[in-house]
Order: sequence, then structure tokens, then C-alpha cells
Amino acid sequence: MLKIQIPATSANLGAGFDSLGLAVNLYNYVWIGKSDILEISSADGTKIPTDETNLVYVSAKYLFEQCGKKLDGIKILQENNIPMTRGLGSSSACIIAGLYGANLILGSPFNTDELVNIAAKIEGHPDNTTPALLGGIVTSVYEENRKVHWVKQEIYRHLDFFAIVPDFELSTAFARQCLPETVSHMDARYNLARAALFSASLLQGKYENIRIAVTDRLHQPYRMELIPHAQDVFDKTYALGAYGTYISGAGPTIMSIVGTKNYGFEKEVRRYLDESGLETWKIYKLSIDNLGTRVVLE
Repeated sequence: MLKIQIPATSANLGAGFDSLGLAVNLYNYVWIGKSDILEISSADGTKIPTDETNLVYVSAKYLFEQCGKKLDGIKILQENNIPMTRGLGSSSACIIAGLYGANLILGSPFNTDELVNIAAKIEGHPDNTTPALLGGIVTSVYEENRKVHWVKQEIYRHLDFFAIVPDFELSTAFARQCLPETVSHMDARYNLARAALFSASLLQGKYENIRIAVTDRLHQPYRMELIPHAQDVFDKTYALGAYGTYISGAGPTIMSIVGTKNYGFEKEVRRYLDESGLETWKIYKLSIDNLGTRVVLE
């Protein structure tokens, strides 16, 4: 069986709604191989679908069908370290695992661009699936013809990414329902400028820009209402020296970008959460994964 490592992802990055995403070093592992029957199991006790509704299987089957082949059976073993339905790309990790594994089993008939397009079609948008596959920070545009135009940037700056993960789930579908149908020209212009500023500032090391670059008017103000204590957590991270804090994906995870020499940040955030009655919220200290999905040796 192939052992595949898939990184968690953080999408939107504030102002880059449905277009910006980055991969981080928190990984799901999926073992996948040929079988005469459908065999799906969990390696860590996480409850997952073990029938044909399993997203890894659905994605693998879809790729087989694109080659005109029938998937009669497959063996899938999942280790789920990415928190589910928390805004860290757990569903995208499953999609990429299924596509990547199936492509290898089939002899790699699809190239990277084709896999990017197929993953975005399954997910509905490319901001998580593309960095999950490619790694780094990815800017992507999904056209109506189901083609993704993307640019990957590898970041080797001295930055930590702290994922502050609440103890409740928030589905992407539900979080999208709270967004307005239309936005003003002024708000669109506001976001365009900041989304463009984000990647350039990270690449150039102009961290003083990040706080401005992650502000947003298209989705975060509405989703903040769905995440109790979110504004207080934002304020605390900035008081502790974060360069920028934003809602990761659809939420509820809150992501803070922090300099690696800010040694007390995690401890102080943990203390704040505990003192605020949020003891069950978790903190993950992460960094950018520039490699993306890959096969790893046992």
C-alpha cells in the first residue's frame, strides 16, 4: 500500500476570499492500495464513513471514471490529525488523498494541473485543495470552464502560524449561508487591495503590512458572529504581538501569524483561553509546508 501525507490548509488568509490558501505542517496520512473489495478503516479511532460515501473513496472512484475504468475495490486506511470541520481543510485533504493515490495506482495518467482542476471541481473551489496538493502559499482563480489558474509561492521566512481551534464544528456550507448575495464596489476594492498586499508582504518580509492585509469586508465580519469569543481572541493575539490574525477558511479556527522569536505567544494565549473558560479550545503551533502532498516511506 502507498502511504500518502497530506497537509492541512488555511484558506482565505483574511481578504483573499476563495482565492488564497496555504499549506501547514499538520498532516493526515492515508494508506491506499488495490483490493478486490472496498475496505475502509481508521488507524486512530476517528469516526469516518466506511462505505461508498467516504470522501477519499469518492475522489478515487471519480478519477478512475475519468479514465474510463471501474473501481471495483480498494483498501483505504486513514489517520486523521487535521481537526474535522474546523477550517483547516480536512475535506480537501481527503479529496487530494483519493485523487493522488488513485492517480498513482493508475500509472499517473493525470498531470499536476489536471489534478488541481479535478480537485477544485469536486470541492467547488480551489483555495484549500490546491495548496493541499502543491504546498506553499497558492493564489488561484477558478473559471467557469472548471479550469484553475494558480501560482505557488514557497515561503522560507521566520514565521509561526498558531491555529486556535474552538471545541465546536462549523461547516463550510453553513458558514456560506450567512454571507450577503452582493457587496458594494467599495468593499470589493477594499479586499482586492489587501489580498494583493498579503502575498507580496510575506515574500518581502514586510510583516508590518500583514495586520492590514488580513482585514476583510466580504466574509469575516459575518462569520465572526458564528464564532463566540472570536473578537476577544483577535484582540488578545494582537496585544501579544501577532503580525496578523484571521478566520481560517470558513472557521471556526482562528489563525495568528507570529514571528518565531515571540517565544511567549503560545503560553500567553493558552493562559488567556483557560482564564476565559475556553479550556477545551486547542492551539497548534505550525509552519508553512512548501512540499504539499507526497508519498512517504514507512
